[in-house]
Amino acid sequence: MSVAIASVLVAGLMPIVCAGIAKAGQRNYDNHNPREWLAKQTGYRARANAAQSNSFEAFPFFAIGILVAIQAQVPQARIDTYAAVFIAARVAYIAWYVIDKDKLRSVAWFVGFLCTLGLFSAALGA
Repeated sequence: MSVAIASVLVAGLMPIVCAGIAKAGQRNYDNHNPREWLAKQTGYRARANAAQSNSFEAFPFFAIGILVAIQAQVPQARIDTYAAVFIAARVAYIAWYVIDKDKLRSVAWFVGFLCTLGLFSAALGA
């Protein structure tokens, strides 16, 4: 499995990790109405839930970028580099979101976004 394909798997699991952070250790978690319960959270739990939403939003654009780059026969090393940097940026994004480092979070989001654009750009140039 290439780094790029593994990165799609990791990126697809990131929302689940964020949800786990939001829910972990909470005794009054309502599994009958999880979205309503999450909407009422504050602090790091609310931020982890927001990171979950953003991870779902970022995933399709990234995954399609990987597939388009592969289809366009962009060199695998280049695709893997964009993918690895994207994953590192998204891990940083989630961590900085949860611990409330807004400016660093924005930088990480932008780096991940640039990686996704880079995949499409590389495909256009291939």
